[in-house]
Amino acid sequence: MRIALLGYGKMGRIIEELAIADGDEIVLKVDESNRDDIGPEDLSAADVAIEFSRPEAAVGNIELALSAGVPIVVGTTGWLHELPAITQRVEQEAGALFWASNFSVGVNVFFATAKRAAELLSSFGGYRASVEEIHHVHKLDAPSGTGITLAETVAAAMADYDSWELSSVDSAAPQKRIAPASAPKTGKQPLPISSVRRDEVPGTHRLSLVSEVDTLEVNHRAHSRRGFAQGALVAARWIRDKRGVFTMNDLLGI
Repeated sequence: MRIALLGYGKMGRIIEELAIADGDEIVLKVDESNRDDIGPEDLSAADVAIEFSRPEAAVGNIELALSAGVPIVVGTTGWLHELPAITQRVEQEAGALFWASNFSVGVNVFFATAKRAAELLSSFGGYRASVEEIHHVHKLDAPSGTGITLAETVAAAMADYDSWELSSVDSAAPQKRIAPASAPKTGKQPLPISSVRRDEVPGTHRLSLVSEVDTLEVNHRAHSRRGFAQGALVAARWIRDKRGVFTMNDLLGI
């Protein structure tokens, strides 16, 4: 598989290492130093593009791949407010986009587990839900894309919630992008997300379901970024011959 890396930071370098070990070829590496010099023709040798960059660069990189007719896997978060417009363009151009707030297989099983727990406890009533996400101090957006996905998944499964809000930011470094809370749909309460930025933590997410009689917690803790990179490469192989917009739910069948 011939890969164009759109974004060549920490994640891009890990993807490169794993891809080469698997016998894949990196045919293009794009970062801030050369992005303005790259056009669609520069992606012509690639079978697929993998994008891990910055929120403000993600949409431009997606449009670049679509213009080149190259399927793209996107791991950058903080741009999903533009997903409807991007989806329309993918459909118009018969392109292929695979996006995920988190490419870890374990995290996506965690989402499914959290959803089922929320459904079961919501049927009994009396449980309050909250989400905490902890990441390294270099992460630019809050809440994390994974935290938002978790909150939206749980809110959809419980009768008391219809949206989410950022309830607190405990940070060792000021955030450069705070995501706006989702809009309430039915007048119910928003599900609170707490964001923490600490040291070099790859990513920890916790769902707490609390009642007067007990507390249930569902956790996922990433040990390194390699799990995200491995998942992105699996997605890249999966999407090569497809057209449309896909997520990890499509890949895993959940």
